[in-house]
Amino acid sequence: MNKPAILIVEDDKSIRNLITVTLEAEGYPFYVAENAREAILASTSKQPDIVLLDLGLPDMDGVEVIKKIRSWSEMPIIIVSARSDDRDKVEALDAGADDYITKPFSVEELLARVRAVTRRLKALRKAAKAPVEPAERERYVDGELEIDFAAKLVRVKGEEIHLTNMEYKLLAVLARNSGKVLTYKYLLRQVWGSALESDMASLRVFMVSLRKKLAKSSGRQYLQTHVGIGYRLI
Repeated sequence: MNKPAILIVEDDKSIRNLITVTLEAEGYPFYVAENAREAILASTSKQPDIVLLDLGLPDMDGVEVIKKIRSWSEMPIIIVSARSDDRDKVEALDAGADDYITKPFSVEELLARVRAVTRRLKALRKAAKAPVEPAERERYVDGELEIDFAAKLVRVKGEEIHLTNMEYKLLAVLARNSGKVLTYKYLLRQVWGSALESDMASLRVFMVSLRKKLAKSSGRQYLQTHVGIGYRLI
């Protein structure tokens, strides 16, 4: 896989220039959109591999842009925003974003996140071409919780619950290791493709969201936090 084409959605000229100069220096092809309308148009016409999306756009909130893109595509979306509150992060990630960087950021962190997403893209494309192993056709069932690995569906009490792509990946890894405490680094490597310290915040946000969704549907806590170590599916 050559370096992925990246769509930059940013209305702040100085930040937009910083990102474009950084990507250009690293040899990434890129497109630029200054508002939501241009972003949605470019995402359909240019078909980028990755989207770098600001939430504070002049014509539409970035979360709505995520939802529109997710209605037809699973292209990775990395949020680059000044909003640092956990509620904003949860809302964006729950809408379908894959990662979240808070402004101000270093170009090293931005490139590390792009590389991590690129590794996931390669793995997904490789998996799509590979034959399905028998284990992938299995289901995980624990009382009211059911995970269909082949269909990538999660049901609680027979009702399907909506999980983002990253939430599903986390739950699938935990389910395949049910009862075991999985360390933060193991989960990051399995789901993010890296074990960067900067990814820890995203992991915590996804786990909070996943725990709430499972508890809301079942009235039961399936996920246990082992402080300073990791998480376990009970």
